[in-house]
Amino acid sequence: MSGHSKWATTKHRKAAQDKKRSALFSKLTKVIFVAAKGGDPNPENNAALAAAIAKAKSYSLPKDKIDAAIAKATGAGSDGSVWAEVVYEGYGPAGVAIYVETLTDNRNRTAADVRSSFTKHGGNLGTTGSVAFQFERKGEIIVEMPDDFDEDEFMLTVAEAGGEDYELGGEEIIVTTAPTEAMAVKTALEGAGVSVRGADLVMEPVNPQPLDTGDAKKVMRLVDRLEELDDVQNVYHTMDLTDEQLAELDE
Repeated sequence: MSGHSKWATTKHRKAAQDKKRSALFSKLTKVIFVAAKGGDPNPENNAALAAAIAKAKSYSLPKDKIDAAIAKATGAGSDGSVWAEVVYEGYGPAGVAIYVETLTDNRNRTAADVRSSFTKHGGNLGTTGSVAFQFERKGEIIVEMPDDFDEDEFMLTVAEAGGEDYELGGEEIIVTTAPTEAMAVKTALEGAGVSVRGADLVMEPVNPQPLDTGDAKKVMRLVDRLEELDDVQNVYHTMDLTDEQLAELDE
């Protein structure tokens, strides 16, 4: 498979985050804390919390850490921190658009760290809205590939569950949904006997941009640096990479 691949990109993103598991767990519990503090602590009545828990489970965050984050958000022992979701937009090497989602209790610190990362790695931090139009919000559900997979049957199951599209890849299938329908589709798929590994809300590029591997490596250095920042939750880009390029980047 060549060209832009949701499955390959998702796999690469997940593998990169798994390498930073300790920092990732901290980020995941922070999202759960904010979602629970800002709404109903019952995920059945809180879509944001349900999505945060689903994502955390897909990265194998232990249940006791999930429960502790919810308890901290709703209990008297909360540290009183006020967290805000802030998005930063800019361009990396070769004009690749980059969209950065952060969760911070100190906007000045986060802005300085993000700006420094862009500057040191050949990018430019832009203004709000400068690249957002190049992405669209989607729900993404990771499904385990069954041993007796029947594509026609699966296609019908996805359609009945309310999914928009899907992509096959290796041992997993990526089901795409409207952002507001992600958890409902996940629940419907599970009800139909589909083994779901995780769900998340992502930003997909509208018009992915092909790059040579040399430029791709420069962009990934910036992406990696941004993902290392404690306040950064997600980094999205418009690079259109083949499976072969992603494999080379993984090396």
